[in-house]
Amino acid sequence: MTFRAEQPRTAYIAPSVPGLKADCLSYMEVLAQSVSVIAPSTVPAAVLGLIFAAAGNGTWLSFLIGMLGLVLVSYNINQFARRSASAGSLYSYIVKGLGSRAGVLGGCALLFGYTLTGMSTLCGFVLTVNALLGPLGCALPSLLLSAIAVVVAFALAARDVQLSAKAMLAFEGVAIVAVLALGIAVWRHTGFAIDVQQFTLVGTTPGGILTGMVLVVFAFSGFESSTALGEEAKDPLRAIPRSVVQSVIVSGVVFIFMAYVVIIGFRGLNADLGKSEAPLLALSDDLGLKWLGALISIGVVLSFFSCTLASINATARVIFSMARHGLVPKLLGIAHPRNETPYVAIGFAAVLTFLATSALSLFGVSNFDGQGYFGTLCTFGFLTVYVLISLAAPAYLYRIGELTKSSIVVAVLAAGFMIIPFLGTIGVPGSSLFPPPDYPNNILVSLFLAFMVVSATWLFTLQRLRPDTIDHVFDANGGLKSGQGDGAI
Repeated sequence: MTFRAEQPRTAYIAPSVPGLKADCLSYMEVLAQSVSVIAPSTVPAAVLGLIFAAAGNGTWLSFLIGMLGLVLVSYNINQFARRSASAGSLYSYIVKGLGSRAGVLGGCALLFGYTLTGMSTLCGFVLTVNALLGPLGCALPSLLLSAIAVVVAFALAARDVQLSAKAMLAFEGVAIVAVLALGIAVWRHTGFAIDVQQFTLVGTTPGGILTGMVLVVFAFSGFESSTALGEEAKDPLRAIPRSVVQSVIVSGVVFIFMAYVVIIGFRGLNADLGKSEAPLLALSDDLGLKWLGALISIGVVLSFFSCTLASINATARVIFSMARHGLVPKLLGIAHPRNETPYVAIGFAAVLTFLATSALSLFGVSNFDGQGYFGTLCTFGFLTVYVLISLAAPAYLYRIGELTKSSIVVAVLAAGFMIIPFLGTIGVPGSSLFPPPDYPNNILVSLFLAFMVVSATWLFTLQRLRPDTIDHVFDANGGLKSGQGDGAI
């Protein structure tokens, strides 16, 4: 059964102005954007122990359920991605379904998620580099390492989108290969054993699996970031939907496999995986493969850098799109006349990333803690956007006359699924399953809410001072009115 509604008018396309380089990114380069923000190699290296502490032998199941839930979210995203492409990412999609006001607030939450992801991985980059250099007696100041990483990321992103995409593809590829090589070595060392305890979920509780899912969703955050390359991708209406789904599936397979073999490997160690900050290094040392451990550390460094670069790329393109719509200063909507990159927005995103991480360092907060704080904060932004996009999809399909019962079911399931990690992150008073977080994590929720209040206040003020700005960015049917680098394709 299909519900019908009035067909939308063709979107108005304004006269052409200098924009982003069109049709230049291959499918693999588009996929590299999403995979780099996920940064699959960093999860078994830095996050797996935390998930195991909650889910135990059900860690693989937490990853599997999380992957399936995010496939549902990707289905909703692709309702838009198969029909239009722009630099606006999910911001422009939400507008098409829920209107300009919800879209702008969703765009603010998306910017929050991307920006804080870049900050978190920049802290991880500094932490991992000094972990490598420390034994050599040549650790470097955090501010210097942060500055180097941000400057290089800016140079790559502003010079050429293809160059930055190829760099991310190469760096993340090296990291994933190194991690999988260790995983295979560990499993081979156990005789490719079948771990009955994991498959039968010995000692695992439903609450533990759900709690583990909270961190699993964080591990997948940013999988949709390839949607920000809508103007630059070749055949975007095919490449972007494929990359959104496949980035989840590819990363999910890596996560599940590594969770399985790492848990097996730790059974033979005199160590607690749930308390291990570097489980892969512990396993490589146990196998006498210190060279592989060093290679993994180098790969994780490259992966953290790739994620920072990818986050800056995604942040800049959403800002660029919003500037072209008159929502933020027009200066941020300037594209480089020769490189055809949003270099002003890239510079803004890079400087903001550096300043935030440097501020924590100056106040004595460690990079390890900073990585955790920024990582938790970015999750709030992504969860908000994933719920909004799941609500926007059926509204958009109804508007264009293509709403079906199956799309309604998927939207409801996806939105409901996203509520679970949201409750797990903010906590439920009196709940033993999702207890409220302790200090200082309990104030992180307030920081995100404060950001959204400021964003809503800014939107309200903009409507009062320039009432036509919001109402005329998109027409009544959700079609883009600005063809300045963000037109529907």
